[in-house]
Amino acid sequence: MRRRRRHRARRVLIAQAVLVTGAAAALVAMEYPGLVREIKIWRMMGTSSGARRPG
Repeated sequence: MRRRRRHRARRVLIAQAVLVTGAAAALVAMEYPGLVREIKIWRMMGTSSGARRPG
């Protein structure tokens, strides 16, 4: 009986991991066009991610 419980618990954990991964992938897919647009804006402004040089 205990073996079945372990298997069932493992299946539930795997299912949860799959759902969370799918949700994260969907979020990235939905936000991707906005991120591309932001990167283009940063490039046009000439802003780098590092610290600016004085002067």
